[in-house]
Amino acid sequence: MKGKATSFDIAHQAGVSQSTVSRALRDSPLVNEETRERIKAIAKELNYKVDKNASNLRSQQSGTIALLLFQDPTSDDSQINPFFLSMLGSITRACTQKGYDLLVSFQQLEDDWHADYEDCHKADGIILLGYGDYTDYEEKLIQLEQQGTHFVRWGAVKKGQPGVSIGCDNFQGGFDVTEHLIKSGKSHVAFIGGASRRSPEFFDRYKGSCAALEKGGVKVNPKLQIDAITTEQSGYAAALQLLALKQPFDAIFCASDLIAIGVVKALRERGKKIPEEIAVVGYDNIPLSEFIRPTLTTVQQDTKLAGEVLVETLISSIKDEPVDNRMLPAKLIVRESCGG
Repeated sequence: MKGKATSFDIAHQAGVSQSTVSRALRDSPLVNEETRERIKAIAKELNYKVDKNASNLRSQQSGTIALLLFQDPTSDDSQINPFFLSMLGSITRACTQKGYDLLVSFQQLEDDWHADYEDCHKADGIILLGYGDYTDYEEKLIQLEQQGTHFVRWGAVKKGQPGVSIGCDNFQGGFDVTEHLIKSGKSHVAFIGGASRRSPEFFDRYKGSCAALEKGGVKVNPKLQIDAITTEQSGYAAALQLLALKQPFDAIFCASDLIAIGVVKALRERGKKIPEEIAVVGYDNIPLSEFIRPTLTTVQQDTKLAGEVLVETLISSIKDEPVDNRMLPAKLIVRESCGG
């Protein structure tokens, strides 16, 4: 081998990530003993020497957590999904209680935000918030993991995903919504929201809904699934598209409250009675859901608990303590829009 051996050389020979090499060489309990010994043996064979200056720099902590918010399309100038506003408050309080400062930054999915924390030391770890096309940023999550960056994200909890994810039990939430609609006498439930790997949170809600339909003896009609992003305008357009299909439906399960608000507007403009003709259910329980007319049946995600768990998990990761994905419960909130 030409030149000085690096931790990437060791990672290549050991068949592990560079972050695993880094942890093994400092005897982190996150790496099992057999892997640690194998990595140390390779390091010795390559005559690898730890750069003490770099090591000391990496061990320095700023006492700061970075919160990266991905900008969402919104009807106002905030570009923040209102669902995340309450979670932001919870994260801020949790950081204060743990003695950490919070650095909040807005990001575009196409930006190289993953590179900003590779060598600089603005923060000890990163919390990622914001929906969007998962396939657009999956590669950046992989790079964060390879860099050894401590990070945790709010999103769908799936095996094999890079990093640690904290999320809601979206499948159960979707199941509970549709089961309630069936018990309320609805038999043709439409779904408005993404139903693919690009939108894993929405997809889980759709799959839960389909499972409830099948359990209730109702055949799933794939034509009643209409894609939409989480905005009022997208929900409005999707509802008009659904009405134009001339497919029978008596309920619409919307993947978010913002979508549902747009759907309600479209249905009322077309003279449809809610919930007598068509029931409408949202997801997120944003504050506005209780103040539109009719008040919106929805699914509550515990944003207070979510913020606390995100901060606690990230701090444990920063301390090289074992961390794992965690799924938080969903709670159906029944209001007027489906006859509640």
